[in-house]
Amino acid sequence: MEPGKGSIYDLLNGNTQYIVPVYQRKYSWLKEKQCERLWNDIVSMEKTGKRQHFVGSIVNIAETHTPMGIQKYLVIDGQQRMTTLTILMIALRDYLKAHPSEEVDPDNLTSMLLKNVTQKGENRYKMILTDTDKDILIKLVESAPIPEDEDSNIYINYLYFRDKIENAPITPYQIYESIAKLQIVSITLKREDGDDPQLIFESLNSTGMDLSQSDLIRNFLLMGLSNDEQVDVYNNYWKPVEESFPAEKRNEAMDTFFRHYLMMKSMQFVKEEDVYEGYKKYQNNAEFSNAKEFAEDIFNFGKCYTEMFYASSPYPELNVVFSDISKLKMDVQFPFLMYVYYDFKNDKLSQDDFKCILRMTEAYIVRRAICEIPTNSLNKTFITMKRSINYSDYLNSIKMAFIKLDSYKEFPADAKFKADFLEKNVYKMRIANYLLVKLENHDNKEPIPFEGFTIEHIMPQNKDLNPEWRAALGENWEEIHNSYLHRIGNLTLTKYNTEMSDKPFSEKLSVFQESATHILNKSVINQTTWNQQTMDDRAEILIGYALKVWQYPEVSDEVRAKYTEEPAEEAKSKYSLESYEVYNNDALTRMFFDKLNEAILGLHPGIKREFKKLYVAYKLKTNVVDVIMQHARLRLTVNLEFDEVNDPSGICRDVTNLGRWGNGDVEIGFDSLGKMDAALDIIKQSLAKQL
Repeated sequence: MEPGKGSIYDLLNGNTQYIVPVYQRKYSWLKEKQCERLWNDIVSMEKTGKRQHFVGSIVNIAETHTPMGIQKYLVIDGQQRMTTLTILMIALRDYLKAHPSEEVDPDNLTSMLLKNVTQKGENRYKMILTDTDKDILIKLVESAPIPEDEDSNIYINYLYFRDKIENAPITPYQIYESIAKLQIVSITLKREDGDDPQLIFESLNSTGMDLSQSDLIRNFLLMGLSNDEQVDVYNNYWKPVEESFPAEKRNEAMDTFFRHYLMMKSMQFVKEEDVYEGYKKYQNNAEFSNAKEFAEDIFNFGKCYTEMFYASSPYPELNVVFSDISKLKMDVQFPFLMYVYYDFKNDKLSQDDFKCILRMTEAYIVRRAICEIPTNSLNKTFITMKRSINYSDYLNSIKMAFIKLDSYKEFPADAKFKADFLEKNVYKMRIANYLLVKLENHDNKEPIPFEGFTIEHIMPQNKDLNPEWRAALGENWEEIHNSYLHRIGNLTLTKYNTEMSDKPFSEKLSVFQESATHILNKSVINQTTWNQQTMDDRAEILIGYALKVWQYPEVSDEVRAKYTEEPAEEAKSKYSLESYEVYNNDALTRMFFDKLNEAILGLHPGIKREFKKLYVAYKLKTNVVDVIMQHARLRLTVNLEFDEVNDPSGICRDVTNLGRWGNGDVEIGFDSLGKMDAALDIIKQSLAKQL
């Protein structure tokens, strides 16, 4: 680290270039705030005779020299003030060109502080900004034409300084001299000296700079790379993800995506405020060998996430389901669905099977809402559900995972769902409109969008019912009104809510007969009166549809037996994944195990998993491989004799007679996903002996 103190002239003079990295936010200083304050400081210094004024620090990373001798620096903090001073100097130069002065040469100002005049291309400029700002600053440096409607802050602030200089109470030379009195502390970091730019950046921005979680993640991902690598990773991976989120509330939406991504990867709950810290831990222990691989994974899952969230996939049938799920106004399901969607895109399940899983997830959430089961368990349910996937029987394994949920995690069965739906206060639910639309469009080949429709109470909401309604409801009309008003049997959709108001049923009936709705009003238009019995009858009909719309998972007896009896050892064992301390506390070990576990179970549908006290056994007729979890690695014991193994990669160790845990004489130290293919080849040899 090399700290220094000087003016902007000291920083820019010579063959230097300051580059604002792609991960930095665009230039955002405003003329009414920061620019006005800077201008007032300059005028005040000259009027009061002040010798210097501290304006802040600039932290940069020294890059290697180019062949032509330019020293480049990546600006990691202070880009706003440095850019503003550059804009001010351009405005001063342009004023001097129009109003020549013997005291300051505008061409000198250009060649010393704005350009490296002997260089070509982008090397020619002292400052290179991010993509959104770069071109406009270069145009100003080059005095190139700029459209009158240009609305960038750079151009707006340039015009502000031009106006201030033209009407200044001090001379251009005094302005030039005052700029030199603005003192900057420059801190230059050198990677070869072990300086950690990220730690310094976090320290500088721990207060006062409102970076979002995704801003911090972007900086962490890119900051350790060279400028060329940053541009590559940013343009090809990060920027496409960023642009897939709408500009409005983009940071908030991206923060949510990263939270779901982390929960999907780690299978652990992540608080909103802990996303960045969780991301750092994950990247430091992840399966990726470099930042580019990690960025590619973020890109792939980001694409899955946004296509689901915004119903913008290339699959029209799936978009219908994605849109329905979004109407539930819940997002706990996304860590799980993002993972399954990625598998679908990689041909691990069919589109029909994926669609079935989506509808099952939708039904699970709806049924729990109707049955008023608390939602606080849903996060954990969904982030751990991928453990249940059997890759050779994908759909059935998910169905059975839902069926086997019990207690506060249960998937309410038909009887409970129907009983609770009959008496549910549907109107007060935030998904009331969604429920009615879904019922109306069930099996409708031309679904109605229902834009402009509102919920109509057939029996009016007004507590002071007119005589006709009281007569229809009978002696206990008040009790019936209170009990049935907001139930599904009394609700429909209409565009004529205002017109119908509190009118008698006989007058409303003609409107219902002309309504665009079919299922919702089918059992209404044939009635001559509206009372408790007709509401009960209609509720039974609609809930009959509801059982089909939000179906309980169906499996054959054979499948149910397979997943309730097999693997018998795992079901009976008193141990589970949660029993292994290292699995729960070591992110790298957990990641290694989850990846290997998925791969081993995918080798053959008959492989069973058994949790032992000290290891996890994978069996067909007998043990195929046993996995011992250790800190930052797995130890695999493969059930082969050492002299029969074919090991072209040289990853096996002979542990004959060494008394190791597990079955077999072949041991593999699994400390990198780069060993996955080679390890699976050895495990397949053990499996082949039992087939």
